[in-house]
Amino acid sequence: MKLSVLDHSHVNEGRTVRDALNETIVLAQETERMGYHRFWVSEHHGSQALASSSPEVLIAHIAAHTESIRVGSGGIMLPHYSSYKVAENFKLLEALHPGRIDVGLGRAPGGFPIASRALQEHKRVDIDLYPQQVEDLRDYLNDDHPGKHRFAGLRAFPETETAPELWLLGSSDGSAKIAAQLGTAYAFAQFFGAAGDEPLQYYHSYFRPSEHMSKPQSLAAVMVICSDTEEEARQLAKSNELFFLKLLSGQELGYLPSVKTAMEYPYSAMELQMIDQMRSRRFIGTPGQVKESLKRYADRLHLDELMIVSHIHDFDKRIQSYRFVAEAFGI
Repeated sequence: MKLSVLDHSHVNEGRTVRDALNETIVLAQETERMGYHRFWVSEHHGSQALASSSPEVLIAHIAAHTESIRVGSGGIMLPHYSSYKVAENFKLLEALHPGRIDVGLGRAPGGFPIASRALQEHKRVDIDLYPQQVEDLRDYLNDDHPGKHRFAGLRAFPETETAPELWLLGSSDGSAKIAAQLGTAYAFAQFFGAAGDEPLQYYHSYFRPSEHMSKPQSLAAVMVICSDTEEEARQLAKSNELFFLKLLSGQELGYLPSVKTAMEYPYSAMELQMIDQMRSRRFIGTPGQVKESLKRYADRLHLDELMIVSHIHDFDKRIQSYRFVAEAFGI
């Protein structure tokens, strides 16, 4: 089982943006030492609570401060941008760090509507063009545009001997269908979506081999909170539960709350019901409990890679959670 990391560079309550970004770098270095396979950073806009608004910049910084772990985006919100420019950015990253760069793509806005309008100002955006954008980007990354392409002969530079790995991200079946049709890798945001696991099942069932990928390659990003005791793990999870509760209600907090703040929050009966629903898709507990439940989940969906998301306010406890999981799986 490969284990990887997805980090959102949360600005924790009582901490600063600089603290959040420094913690992302330290987390990348520590998880590299633990044996994790990839380290992805997200893209969010107009969010005071999330410091990762430009994953390309953060990827460059992380890759320069690590040695072997793959570094990538989880993901680039492609409808905002030109496929050509994204290809240039990631080919430059690949030239700087050969064989270590992933480009994960999403079609969600990555922020509130006003941020999307600002990003797309003076630009016509059609979500139906997303599959074509993905195909264009794949071809730019691999110097592989067909002769009849509307920009025939155009290449993205710099030249590289290797190409970044291309992944499509999603929490519903839309991106799973595109990934299966185009023959690309697929990353399922299990921790975020309210839907079941049907997108992963669809992807594996309907995958069409492509020139660049002969068989399906997938991973699931899962929320994991691991500690010495089940009681402490459930306490640590309260920060993430309150944060997501507010996010789903359209009232994003400007920080990841502390456990104390989360425990003192006056939850309504409906909010407590929403949190119970969230917990059903989380992996919370001791190393043994987490390993058993993750292994069951991966076996059921034929996964050989899990991407761990651990929204824990206390940074030392977050590092410890990743270490417990790594040790449990023996990576």
